[in-house]
Parts: sequence; structure tokens; C-alpha cells
Amino acid sequence: MEYDRWVRRYEEIRSEFGYPFEREEQAEHSLARLLPEAARSGALERLARRLSEREVVVVGLAPGAGPPPVWRLGKGDRRSAIIAADGATRVCMEAGLIPDVVVTDLDGPVPSEVAANSAGSLVLIHAHGDNLRALERWVPEFSGELAGSWAGPPRDGLIDVGGFTDGDRSVYLADHVGAARILLWGFDFRTVEERSSAPLKLAKLAWAERLIRDLAERGGTPIEWWGRDGARRPYESAVTGPSTQ
Repeated sequence: MEYDRWVRRYEEIRSEFGYPFEREEQAEHSLARLLPEAARSGALERLARRLSEREVVVVGLAPGAGPPPVWRLGKGDRRSAIIAADGATRVCMEAGLIPDVVVTDLDGPVPSEVAANSAGSLVLIHAHGDNLRALERWVPEFSGELAGSWAGPPRDGLIDVGGFTDGDRSVYLADHVGAARILLWGFDFRTVEERSSAPLKLAKLAWAERLIRDLAERGGTPIEWWGRDGARRPYESAVTGPSTQ
């Protein structure tokens, strides 16, 4: 999604959660400083080479979902690609699946993301006002291919193609760079495991669900649920929640 269209949605989100834009800009400056020069060049082109015209499985961390059974999908020159949303990286790596792309704001099991990066994953690191310390701690640890994003207009080599949480940001990315189809694995917008942060987490997941629906209703890249029963359902017609996963 183009930034000029996306920013109207993000202003609603920022207003609801009270995110000061000055903190977002501070995080943007930090990430731009920490990323190597190569990571701030041609990010969308590099991501497109990994995802364009491919069936892209976006892997979330719904309780009990486990790794996606990618062996059920087609093989060949245009095999399916995997985007792991933050904590789902560890699930993929433990199953021997190296994601093509990892999308992270560094609040999950970052060592697994560093390992995936070393093994060939392109890691897209997102800067926002609440992860300044994580940026300083972890960005220098990555030795492989990187790109950066933030919650503002594209600049300093950082992209913003839409999305709020790592999961829906992954979906927006796949759509933006021309995926042929997007399959959602391990997505559950109704259940969280962290009781202490459940109200905030559920509020963010409600936005994630809404944002993916926005994208699906635009009629661009087809978006489907991929359930543990093997069924694939159009996102618009699926009842969200654990029953579909």
C-alpha cells in the first residue's frame, strides 16, 4: 500500500494508543544510524526478489499452531515463500524451515531471528517508539541481509508499506511487492497467552484483523486462511479465531 493512503489509517491507530510521533522519529533516526549502508538501499527491490509472483505463507504465533506444512504446497522454480512474523521465526527454525523474510520489531525471541538471518533470511527490522533499547541492543548482532521500516513516510532508506503489528505488516509487505497469493498460517486474533498484557495485546490484534480485512476488500492479492485441517478459506468469508486454525 502506498504511504499516502496508509497514513490515514495509522493516524487512527496512533490516536487510539497515544503514540507520540516524536518517539517514532527518534526510533527512525536510531535505526537508520544502526543499519549498515547496504541495508538502506533498494529494500523493496530486494524484498520483491524473494516474494514477488510467489505464493507467500505468512506465519504467525497463534497458540498451538506450530510450523506450516509447506510440503503440501507446490514446488518448482516458483516455490512458496515464507514470511515469519517475529516470534514465529523460532517455530519455523525449530522445524528446519528458514524463512525467506523475517518481519520483526525485536520483542520476540531475537536470537532465533539472528540465527535465521545468518542462515539466509532477509530480516526487516521495524522501528517504533517503544523499541529504542531493543534496536541498540540487537541490530548490531545481525550479520546477514537486512532492511528497515518505521511508522512514518519512507526516508533514510526505511520503508513503510502499511501494517501495525508484525503479522499484518507482513501481509501488507507481501501484497506491496507483488505476491501471487498470501496464505495466513498461525493467526488468531482472539487468544493471547500473556495474561498481564492481554487487554493491550487484544486491542492490537483487533487492529491487525481489521487491517488485513481492509487489504482483502481492496481485491488485490488474494488472501486466504490456511487451517490445520488443510482447508484454505478466503479471508473475507472466514470466521476469525481458533476454530479456523
